[in-house]
Amino acid sequence: MVAAAVGLDAMLKAADVRFIHVEKKLGGRLVTVVVDGTVSAVEAAAKAGREAAAQVGKVKLCEVIARPHKEILRFLYQDIQALDDPEELPSGLKEPNA
Repeated sequence: MVAAAVGLDAMLKAADVRFIHVEKKLGGRLVTVVVDGTVSAVEAAAKAGREAAAQVGKVKLCEVIARPHKEILRFLYQDIQALDDPEELPSGLKEPNA
């Protein structure tokens, strides 16, 4: 969990990305962190986060999904009700008339 927190901190400081979701498994020993932004910003953030997290723990996987399918967006944005402003939603999740 510490490595995930350190990695997320580095990601948010390194590029213009937004924290979306965290998922903890195995009592916090396996943590998934999701951020969004432009592809280049997410790639830069992922690199910074991977490097920072690796200094304090193990990094199993660090992956960037460019332009994910709408159904994958629904999976990644599990906490979508927490977003107050529908304009902040990725275009794949906006209602057609929104």
